[in-house]
Amino acid sequence: MSMAVVGMVAGMALGFAGYFGGFWAFLLVAALGAVGLVVGRFLEGDVEPGDFFRPRGQGQR
Repeated sequence: MSMAVVGMVAGMALGFAGYFGGFWAFLLVAALGAVGLVVGRFLEGDVEPGDFFRPRGQGQR
């Protein structure tokens, strides 16, 4: 599935949540989508757990 299709589906989900559930449902769907994105990247191996906890200013140790 291409990234354009994934983006379209995510946008449609946010649109439906905003229309039928209101602003708070929109925020909930957006937050859960962000969590899903991070978990998916982690499971694919694109992101490592240390990337979230390592300070940006320091290099590899």
